Amino acid sequence: MANYLVVGVMSGTSLDGLDLALCSFSNNKNDWSFQIHKAKTIPYTTQWQQRLQKFGELSAIDFLLEHKAYGRYIGEQVLDFLEKETNRPTLIASHGHTVFHQPEKKLTFQIGDGAEIAATTGISCVSDFRSFDVALGGQGAPLVPIGDQLLFGEYPACINLGGFVNISMAHSASLQAFDICPANIVLNALTQREGKIFDKNGKIGQSGEINSALLEKLNSILYYQQKAPKSLGKEWVDEQIFPLLNKKIPTKDLLRSFYDHIAMQIGEQTKAFSRKQILFTGGGVHNRFLMDRIKANSLNTAIVPDSQIVDYKEALIFAFLGVLRIQNKANCLASVTGATQNNIGGVLHRF
Repeated sequence: MANYLVVGVMSGTSLDGLDLALCSFSNNKNDWSFQIHKAKTIPYTTQWQQRLQKFGELSAIDFLLEHKAYGRYIGEQVLDFLEKETNRPTLIASHGHTVFHQPEKKLTFQIGDGAEIAATTGISCVSDFRSFDVALGGQGAPLVPIGDQLLFGEYPACINLGGFVNISMAHSASLQAFDICPANIVLNALTQREGKIFDKNGKIGQSGEINSALLEKLNSILYYQQKAPKSLGKEWVDEQIFPLLNKKIPTKDLLRSFYDHIAMQIGEQTKAFSRKQILFTGGGVHNRFLMDRIKANSLNTAIVPDSQIVDYKEALIFAFLGVLRIQNKANCLASVTGATQNNIGGVLHRF
């Protein structure tokens, strides 16, 4: 039986913080089991939020310097996280923070230099999980499906409600997965117009009214008619979503309409699993109004696991992707991303 102790590191597009999870994995005759021993979210300071938001505006040299600085920051946070741990992990697996994601141009970039993480911590590090898949003609996303398949295979579909909504689902003999629609990346931006960080439990949106014209425009966006493989990025949201969110419409109505947009898109993509249990994780699960709207637009049963899985499933799965990387096993599936072949993603800096 093979055993691994790994720190998974995840930063989502909603910029709420850095997720760290210390996880162990065991493999007995190709049957994987896992445990999250410790997990923590480190909220970004206002300064780091601003730095992360401005990465796309930097000159080439400043971009690379900040890329390295963010890697050192991640390494420092991991060291603090592990300060009282007696067992030293053998690996750090870091997703990084996505700045550019334009796979149609064969471009994706997650900042947070893995070499700096490894040098700062003295622990081997796997990072840059997406680039190889994109070079092979794939979307480079989503990457969690193989983790869903091998760690949460009892569910016919798994949905993560984060900056974007993504789904992994069994389909014929292969696994299918894709981004359904934006979620917290838009909800948080709208809420910040009202001077709040996020719409706690959906209270602002719940107080609004649906703008039918806006909802129709949102649901008519071409992406939703496209077949997988497909993925979304911040650039797409800036081009396709925000121009529709007219500031003349009250923010509470924009939020109310977007909640139903999310719920309707999830309902559309889960029709094939009518009356079955679907696993829901991610920060959006804590938004009661969002979950109520999802349940109202679906014939499925939403299963919400314990809070540690809800909040740290992506960090857990990136830790697992790191394990597959050092085992030289495919951790990115062509059936999901559209690449020319399954591939082993991630740059390894080994001690």
